[in-house]
Amino acid sequence: MTATAPPGPPDELVVEGGAPLRGTVVVPGDKGIAHRAMLVGALAGGPVRIDGLPGGHDVAATVRLLRACGVPVAEDPGGVRIEGPASWREPADVLDCGNSGTTIRMAVGVLAGREGRFAVLTGDESLRRRPMGRVVRPLRAMGARIDGRAEGERAPLAVRGAVLRGATHHLEVASGQVKTAVLLAGLGADGVTEVVEPAPSRDHTERLLGALGAPLERPTATRVRLRAAAIPGFALRVPGDPSSAAYWAVAATLVPGSRLELPRVSVNPGRLGWVQVLVDMGAAVEVTPIGEELGEPVGVLSVEAARLHGIDVEVTEPIIDEVPVLAVAAAFAEGTTTFRGAADLAVKESDRIATTTALLAALGVEAEPRPDGLVVHGGRPRPGRLEAAGDHRLALAGVVAGLALAGRTVVAGWSAHAVSYPGFTAALAAVRAAGGGDAR
Repeated sequence: MTATAPPGPPDELVVEGGAPLRGTVVVPGDKGIAHRAMLVGALAGGPVRIDGLPGGHDVAATVRLLRACGVPVAEDPGGVRIEGPASWREPADVLDCGNSGTTIRMAVGVLAGREGRFAVLTGDESLRRRPMGRVVRPLRAMGARIDGRAEGERAPLAVRGAVLRGATHHLEVASGQVKTAVLLAGLGADGVTEVVEPAPSRDHTERLLGALGAPLERPTATRVRLRAAAIPGFALRVPGDPSSAAYWAVAATLVPGSRLELPRVSVNPGRLGWVQVLVDMGAAVEVTPIGEELGEPVGVLSVEAARLHGIDVEVTEPIIDEVPVLAVAAAFAEGTTTFRGAADLAVKESDRIATTTALLAALGVEAEPRPDGLVVHGGRPRPGRLEAAGDHRLALAGVVAGLALAGRTVVAGWSAHAVSYPGFTAALAAVRAAGGGDAR
């Protein structure tokens, strides 16, 4: 069996590796784009239709939050409709963002400008440990009234909507989430809102707002300016998620005889840093652009098996989510791979420096944790029992490792994958069957 939940402990996935992966995988819609589209849609003055919405707990958290705030979100198969303009109301209960840092950080930016409305946002234990001061401080500088644990550094966060004013913000870290929260607040603020980052971050928000006609300027890759604007209704088909595509790309690279095609993926240059890392390691990955969707470039990724070698990787914000699966690739590569500049890994859904190091150790691979990343000494990984540590990206990276190994690998805590990719095992069965493997 390729991948199955066996009798016994219910939260495990058993992976029988070694069989080629062939065919086409339609990855879920990009959840970062989906979150942004729904929040911008909630501010729109006309009807909004969003198709290709990914499943998973994170996107569901944003849908719940908007409904609780009076936004008329209606679900259709594979998408949502928002019959704007929304009549924002004060939520009757605490807003539970689950495990979604994207939901809580971006929504705070929207709620900060809902004058006279009060809301409290929280999440699960992992989310309540994650840093919130990086978004609270710039919003307070615009006049937002936000409080929370540790003076707003941790959730729960209490927001009382206020009149906001534009300001120039020099962000502490490059963060697409923080930048988006500030820009969404700026859509209703007096004057000019400007964000300056220490390095480029994901630019999905700028692309979407620009395509919708917002008065937005991007003089450099690290600076964006915005004036208050009315947002029209729109229709969007969410492109496929490059982060989800990365699992298949690494798997196809590592499993001999594999070849996969991933159609209609977002090929935003700021999201394909992981492709360049794999190519620099020796992977055979091709990117073919096919068009745009409201400013977002869309294309096809083609991947086939190749031998890898170790390299030095300078991790930037746009590829930080792919580090666990890139570390799995490094485990199978010849030589040493070093990941630097990734200190923020320690404050994700898990401490991904520690949990990725532990996952590699369970594969028999020598890895050294560093304060800003890790060093992976490629060798001969072996099947083992891998712990997801409650982290969807660790769960999926563990399956990728198992697919590349002859024998049985167990991923414990597999249910974490449903945060971002609940349909993974069904897609896996299809490409295993096409490759001649057992797809029962």
